Amino acid sequence: MRTLSQEIAGKEGKEVMLQGWVEVRRDHGKLIFIDLRDRSGIAQVVFPPSDKELIEKAGHLRTEWVIEITGTVQKRPKGMENPKISNGIYEVSATKLEILNEAKTPPLEITGDGTDINEEVRMKYRYVDLRRTRMQKNIRRRHKVIQFVRNFLDKEDFIEIETPILGKSTPEGARDYLVPSRIYPGKFYALPQSPQQYKQLLMVAGMERYFQIARCFRDEDTRGDRQPEFTQMDFEMSFVTREDVIDVNERALIALVEKLYPEKKIQEKPFPRISYQEAMEKYGTDRPDLRKDNPPAGGDPNLLAFCWVIDFPFFERVKDERNPEPAEGLKSSGSTSSPQTSRDVWTFTHNPFSAPKPEFISDLLTKKNIGGIITTQYDVVLNGWEIGGGSIRNHQPDALKAVFEIMGFEEKRIQNNFGHMLEALGSGAPPHGGIAWGLDRLMMILENEPNIREVIAFPKTGDGRDLMMDGPSEARQEQLKELHLKIAPTSEVEVPTGASGKIKFTTDKK
Repeated sequence: MRTLSQEIAGKEGKEVMLQGWVEVRRDHGKLIFIDLRDRSGIAQVVFPPSDKELIEKAGHLRTEWVIEITGTVQKRPKGMENPKISNGIYEVSATKLEILNEAKTPPLEITGDGTDINEEVRMKYRYVDLRRTRMQKNIRRRHKVIQFVRNFLDKEDFIEIETPILGKSTPEGARDYLVPSRIYPGKFYALPQSPQQYKQLLMVAGMERYFQIARCFRDEDTRGDRQPEFTQMDFEMSFVTREDVIDVNERALIALVEKLYPEKKIQEKPFPRISYQEAMEKYGTDRPDLRKDNPPAGGDPNLLAFCWVIDFPFFERVKDERNPEPAEGLKSSGSTSSPQTSRDVWTFTHNPFSAPKPEFISDLLTKKNIGGIITTQYDVVLNGWEIGGGSIRNHQPDALKAVFEIMGFEEKRIQNNFGHMLEALGSGAPPHGGIAWGLDRLMMILENEPNIREVIAFPKTGDGRDLMMDGPSEARQEQLKELHLKIAPTSEVEVPTGASGKIKFTTDKK
């Protein structure tokens, strides 16, 4: 039976069988030592000089070879102990060596933390990079965090429900990844930017308390804390107020830190609350870093300053050169913002499904004071990073429809994009609200890492490439034919899209 490296401490004098990778081989005259690495850590193995055949075989071992060792656990000679590891006073005296698989010379060094290695090299050989101790810790701690949240929410009477990956393209603030349909030529699925609509439909369905470790996809520019695909801890609750949602989330975050990160200190409990207006006026950002011990060097990495930012404006002005005329009836909206020009339109600041605070519902329905409407949105911020955001939702169809009308959507577009939501909300939807945590970003902060790529097993580069699998890649002509697609010779034309910047589309060369 296999023994893990960290288990040898309790097996002195017993024969054990270890399996793992050769981390280091050291030749000390007639003795050969190796550090054998497995998922639990490192064990030192010594090959005694009395067994010439075994010594000769061990002399051929190289870094990252996969081996099996049989031997007896013994204490290391006095003065040779390693206090840095938990089994550092023990070693295994080998009696048998089996080489399970040889390995080419590693493309990168994995005994260090990897921060001095070109990141593109690390990502190209990610399956090797993930063997390093730091990456093993990050990925295993990620598992522990997810497991903790699952157990916490189960005790709070939430149920985990998976929502579809293939859905419908609807405007939610970022570009969709589209998937062409083979069966329905010229039509496309969209990968979910979030489970937003599905989780609200689950509330309509009477599930009342839902959660999901949700994969999300957004075709937008990447940076250190953003990826084309990412993971959300997604929550939704029926018959709740903002206070109910905040309470559950705050208790979950506090319990998570205290259980899994006891070395860290939460600066203030309960989490302080700041209005959007106060945050912008005092800190110049809606995700303020409230750490009191935060000198230029970066402050205490184990200090966690959570806060809630609340009372966001529902709508903001953006330029939209594709839609120069405002929607009918909105030219004199009574807005407190600057006068509307022919190129100004309204868009949501969070998502269109948020509800206004109760005192602003009349303004929403009558489309007055648009710039002054405050939404029920709440963001949870940690050390200057937004780690979660949510709101109480519009659960009445007329209120949701008013949001799209304020944004200038025509009736046909509203029905085409959101008719299913309006119909569902009209079938007896309960008041509901929720939140989503950015799991990758939360893990980045808890593990004191500089970006989310360090806490994701197989991330993309900053420009969305998968260097290990060489993606994205070209499709075969047979695949394109099945999907009724054709790649034509193209010239690129840039078209401005207002708040989203510019997109490129192709035109056939003539």
